[in-house]
Amino acid sequence: MPQLSLSSLGLGPVAVSPWLLLLLIGVSWLLACVLAWTYTFYDNCRRLRCFPQPPKRNWFLGHLGLIHSSEEGLLYIQSLVCTFGDMCCWWVGPWHAIVRIFHPTYIKPVLFAPAAIVPKDKVFYSFLKPWLGDGLLLSAGDKWSRHRRMLTPAFHFNILKPYMKIFNDSVNIMHAKWQLLASEGSARLDMFEHISLMTLDSLQKCVFSFDSHCQEKPSEYIAAILELSALVAKRHQQFFLYIDFLYYLTHDGQRFRRACRLVHDFTDAVIQERRRTLPSQGVDDFLQAKAKSKTLDFIDVLLLSKDEDGKKLSDEDIRAEADTFMFEGHDTTASGLSWVLYHLAKHPEYQERCRQEVQELLKDREPKEIEW
Repeated sequence: MPQLSLSSLGLGPVAVSPWLLLLLIGVSWLLACVLAWTYTFYDNCRRLRCFPQPPKRNWFLGHLGLIHSSEEGLLYIQSLVCTFGDMCCWWVGPWHAIVRIFHPTYIKPVLFAPAAIVPKDKVFYSFLKPWLGDGLLLSAGDKWSRHRRMLTPAFHFNILKPYMKIFNDSVNIMHAKWQLLASEGSARLDMFEHISLMTLDSLQKCVFSFDSHCQEKPSEYIAAILELSALVAKRHQQFFLYIDFLYYLTHDGQRFRRACRLVHDFTDAVIQERRRTLPSQGVDDFLQAKAKSKTLDFIDVLLLSKDEDGKKLSDEDIRAEADTFMFEGHDTTASGLSWVLYHLAKHPEYQERCRQEVQELLKDREPKEIEW
C-alpha cells in the first residue's frame, strides 16, 4: 500500500488508502476548476468596465427582470439609449453579462460577421433546444455550414414565387375578419395577435402544405407554438428556473414538454407521410406532380436536399429545420409588419402615399392582388 511521509509535521510514515488519494486528486481538480473560473470571471469583469452600466436590482439578480415584453419595457430601453448612448453592460444574474448594443454603426459588424465566429447565446438558446433541436438557429460550425448550403435551394425565386398566392389568401382572410369586427363596432384590435395568426397560417401552408384554418378557428398546433414562445420568454425572466431539472418540475415546465410533444408529433407525421409518397412515386414523378400544383413546400425541399457527398438530411434534422422556420418565420415577420402598420397609423400622410402607390399598381389588374 502506498505510504505518505508526514515527517515535516513530526509524524512518521502512514499508510494511504487509494480512495483517499482519489479524493485528494478530485478535490484538487475541483479547486483548479474553481480558480480557473474565478480568474476568467474576474478578467471578463475587468474588460467590461469600459461599458457604462445601469443600476442593478441587486447583486444577485443583476438587471434581470427590469425589461418586460410590454410598452413599459420598450420605454425603459428608450431611456437606456438616452442615458447611455451607444451601448451598455447588462447582468443576467451574478455572473452572466451581456453587452446591449443600441447604435446601428456598432450593430453592423456583429450582424455582418461570419456565422462561424459569432458566439450564440448559450443560456437563452438552451431553453429552445428541446423544441427546435439542432436547426440553423441553434447549430454552429460545420453542421451550420452544411445545413445552410443544403437549405439554399429552398429560397430560389422559382420556389418562392408561387407562395405569393398563399400570402394573398392568408391576408384576405385576416382582412375579412377585420371588416367583420369593424362592422360590429370594434374600434381597437390587438394587431400583433391577428398578424401572428396570419403569418403562422401562411407558414404552415408554405412549410407543410397544410391548411389548419387557424385564423378562423382554434388550432392545437398553432396554439402550441404560441405557448412555447411565451413559455421560453417567461423562463428567461426566472433566474432560478435556468436549471433544466428544476424547470421541468414546475407547471410551466410540464406545459413546455407537452407543447413540444404536440409540435414534434405534427412535424414527424408530415415527414413520414411525405417519405411514404416519395418511393411510391419516384423523385421525377413527385417533382412533376409538384410542378403541376406549382408549389414545392419547405419539407419537400428538405427531403430532396443532398450535400456534396450525396448524403441527405435525417428525419430529426428535417424536423429541426421545419420547427425552426415556423418559430423564427412567424414571430419576426409579425413584429415587422405590426411596427410598419403602427407607424403608418401614426403618420397618415405616408399611409396615404402608400395607399395611392398600391392603387396605382392594381389599377388595371383583375383580380386586384399583389404579384411577384
